[in-house]
Amino acid sequence: MKEVSESTWSFQIIIFFILIFACFLILAISYNKAYIVKNRTLSIIEKYEGVTKTSAEIINGFMNEKAYKTTGKCEANDNWYGAVDLEGTYELSDGTQDFYYCVKEQKSKNGKIYYSVQVFFKFNLNGNTWYKSINIML
Repeated sequence: MKEVSESTWSFQIIIFFILIFACFLILAISYNKAYIVKNRTLSIIEKYEGVTKTSAEIINGFMNEKAYKTTGKCEANDNWYGAVDLEGTYELSDGTQDFYYCVKEQKSKNGKIYYSVQVFFKFNLNGNTWYKSINIML
């Protein structure tokens, strides 16, 4: 009987570490997907010299292609514009609505224009879902 309880204990430890590894793998994949979307979004904004109708269509097409469906809330202040859908609808963020991604145009003192892009990824563990944003300035 002692051997059975020892093997059960070992089996439980192995299952526990497999679950931890699976959670880490899911988090890494979701995080990687958000960074790919963010990098491509910044490249498109840079190529088309801002957020224009053409650049927005290309960004939305890329997000549809990558099956990026994660939404999150943008900051309510500082003129963040968020994509309500991937069809080209943008709104000024009030901090309560979910967006696919958010873009903010900033002007420096020397007249240069910078863009901040905010994309989101989610992590679901035991029914609890956490949303995290990745905010990068170009």
